[in-house]
Amino acid sequence: MPLFNVRVYGILIDDHQRLLVSDEFIRGNYITKLPGGGLEIGEGTREGLAREFMEEANLKVTVGAHFYTTDFFQISAFNHTDQIISIYYLVHTDNTATIDAKEKPFDFLPEQVADDKGTAEHLRWIPLATLSEQDMTLPIDKVAIGMLIKQHRS
Repeated sequence: MPLFNVRVYGILIDDHQRLLVSDEFIRGNYITKLPGGGLEIGEGTREGLAREFMEEANLKVTVGAHFYTTDFFQISAFNHTDQIISIYYLVHTDNTATIDAKEKPFDFLPEQVADDKGTAEHLRWIPLATLSEQDMTLPIDKVAIGMLIKQHRS
């Protein structure tokens, strides 16, 4: 039976005008996406996003303004029966210097990606000046990034 899968993602831009992204190895696939993930039963979207940032970046964030919610049909890339609803917020923090970020995409150790059923992830900054929709893997992220680029370059 098809289900809705609600996802929450954060747009975090630092003082150097860089966007925080997450490079992930999931089930044999390399994916660049925005930090965030699945909403858990019993939590609100803002609470879920704050939890995701704590889990992924050990970072306490303030969830700010709503940025975008999926407005088109998108089937899940991993479960081909679920419809994805993604909600994006602007997020803020005072301590981006504490984020452990890599310089290169998918800079994983060989043992981190040896099991194609395993997962690995790391964070990375992309300068807004060079950011492109093609930097993202997932279709809904591409839309959100396109909106962000338009907003920051106009």
